[in-house]
Amino acid sequence: MANTDFSRTMGGHHQHGFDRSRAWFERMHVDLILLLLIMLLAGCGLLILYSGSGQDMTMVKRQALHFLIGFIVLIVAAQFPPRFYQTVAPWAFAIGVIALIGVLLMGVGAKGAQRWLALPGLPRFQPSELVKLALPLTVAWYMASRPVPPRFFDLFKAMLIIGLPTILILKQPDLGTSILISASGILVLFFAGMSWTLILSMIGVVAACAPLMWFFVMREYQKQRVLTFLNPESDPLGSGWNIIQSKTAIGSGGIDGKGFLQGTQSQLEFLPESHTDFIIAVLAEELGLIGVLALLTLYFLIIMRCLYLSSRCETLFGRLLSGSLAVTFFIYVFVNIGMVSGILPVVGVPLPLVSYGGTSVVSLLTAFGLIMSMYTHRQN
Repeated sequence: MANTDFSRTMGGHHQHGFDRSRAWFERMHVDLILLLLIMLLAGCGLLILYSGSGQDMTMVKRQALHFLIGFIVLIVAAQFPPRFYQTVAPWAFAIGVIALIGVLLMGVGAKGAQRWLALPGLPRFQPSELVKLALPLTVAWYMASRPVPPRFFDLFKAMLIIGLPTILILKQPDLGTSILISASGILVLFFAGMSWTLILSMIGVVAACAPLMWFFVMREYQKQRVLTFLNPESDPLGSGWNIIQSKTAIGSGGIDGKGFLQGTQSQLEFLPESHTDFIIAVLAEELGLIGVLALLTLYFLIIMRCLYLSSRCETLFGRLLSGSLAVTFFIYVFVNIGMVSGILPVVGVPLPLVSYGGTSVVSLLTAFGLIMSMYTHRQN
């Protein structure tokens, strides 16, 4: 009996200690639970990157620096109240659009695409990553001052806001990012109460325009990606190589994998882009289905925590922005895993906070900082 009471007392102390820590972090405008989940994901990402990069510690250290910068930006972003972001939203959108125009005029090219901007005195960066935040921020700012559910004319103007950066990114060309960025803006409209009739109508319009996009919008390499998705074996040593090797890596991992650093597809460099877009194939081969499910569980907990925080926001602006960012994060995860496993065409979307990339890491962590800000400033 005494031992039971002692255990309960110790358990109570631990619980109270965690609650006090969480309250202190919340006063600092940081959600402790979400922060710990993100840090755990970042740690897992570094381990997977170590294997996927061929044990390249230089790359791992650079990614760790990216995470450090990103967590600093997250904490700073969480300090500003929602009204501050409502004020800066249109300016951030304008800067993002100007940067996208700059990419088309004087951008830096890589692998047949022009997506980077190199300005004097600044590190090279990808403006589309800035727009990933600026677009939902601006659409949430616009819709928060309009009646809910939104009227047709308000939706039309919001679609113009979404359409401008989408077209500019499509011109780079970057079809995958343009679709995902437009989805982040449309999600704001969904959370604002856009009717299902309009949603289904939009899906119908997109489906009807698909043949036109094939003949007049999509580049040859984008068409090839769709054809490869439908039949990868049609060009096994060319365009089908990536997806064939990734599916081979995933299948060979089985339930419990071959062991950390023991994968043949990745370690022998059969698997292309093993440190970026196809990094989850490295995890599947070395740690198997168990490793993939563990990572997916971590993603699920992060997304559910973000949606919970979104539901607790006091302002409509906060709920629209947080909900959109949370579901967009889910879409990134789904699209990456879908394309690596062969159920979606390859569109060049990295696995969030796991694939190597500085701009992507910082923009994602900034998004989490925005979600924390919307939640922790409830009394302001």
